[in-house]
Amino acid sequence: MNVDELRYRIALTFIPGIGNILAKNLISYCGTSEAVFKEKKKALMKIPGIGFKNAMAVLDSTALEKAESEIEFIREYNITSLFYLDKDYPQRLRNCEDGPILLFYKGNVDLNTHRVISVVGTRNATHYGKGFLEKFVSDIAEFDLTLISGLAYGIDVFAHKMAVKNGIPTLGILGHGLDFLYPTQHSKLAKKIITHGGLISEYPSLTSPDRENFPKRNRIIAGMCDAVIVVETKERGGSMITAEIANSYNRDVFAVPGRIDDEYSSGCNRLLKNNKASMLESAHDLAYLMGWEQNKKSPGKQIKLLLNLTSNEKKIVDYLQNSSGEHIDRISLATQLSVSQTASVLLNLELSNVVKCLPGKQYLLV
Repeated sequence: MNVDELRYRIALTFIPGIGNILAKNLISYCGTSEAVFKEKKKALMKIPGIGFKNAMAVLDSTALEKAESEIEFIREYNITSLFYLDKDYPQRLRNCEDGPILLFYKGNVDLNTHRVISVVGTRNATHYGKGFLEKFVSDIAEFDLTLISGLAYGIDVFAHKMAVKNGIPTLGILGHGLDFLYPTQHSKLAKKIITHGGLISEYPSLTSPDRENFPKRNRIIAGMCDAVIVVETKERGGSMITAEIANSYNRDVFAVPGRIDDEYSSGCNRLLKNNKASMLESAHDLAYLMGWEQNKKSPGKQIKLLLNLTSNEKKIVDYLQNSSGEHIDRISLATQLSVSQTASVLLNLELSNVVKCLPGKQYLLV
């Protein structure tokens, strides 16, 4: 990618009043990031959600000037920028309407691996929560997955440590820029994480770890995964926010149950009581409910010749030919159909007894 295009992409994130949804809308109407900044004021004002004030903000040169400084920073520290239309951008997150248009990434693993889980929980992790995580992460390692968390105190940092210990790629999602680390006590672990996964932020350099950044950060944790695991939490807090967001994104949510009088199990128990999470007692539970333990079917399974498939149905059937189960998001990505189109086609194929729906929104040929 040329420097000019990168400058325009970064500049979009610096325009006051233009969030991720409006920025995507601007690109949709104008065609490219560069075209957004070169559009006439009258044309910008006609774009839904823009108006006079936002149009003037787009035409202000300040955002482009800030972008120049950011380019220097990411080059100096070997940081990768991922635009939401790039193939390397986390595709699960791309399907979330409010997903960031740009991510800053320092690491070395594929962000679109076959299986991704997020682990969240209280900053005041107990022996019970740590004990569960130690065994869970060790047991789940055989399923070739990536583990995401927020590198905060407590459950987050312990999940990262267990991932590194068990050779599982792990990603830390930050609520500030990549020019420093908060909390600083986790800097040594962060260096290990970069070699075993990576650090990701939607925030440019010089962004402080302000309180309001972390609930926004949580939507990335929820959006980048197939399932969110809530280990310990009170009834209010960041982990409950992440679980709610995950449910809104149609992600699977799991909660580790605890005693009814334990303060840091009250949130998990509430999620279970309200049917907003499935009970998780072991790695086996997760693997079973996500359909990861399904036996592989024989490759190249043939579909009845008399079956009349539409072009979209054929795309999905062809993709599933040599699969032992694929998540709907990966099917959508591979076939270049929207998630809603994919869901509709899969339903028709399921009704025709061509595909079977497994737990965890996984599909395979019958």
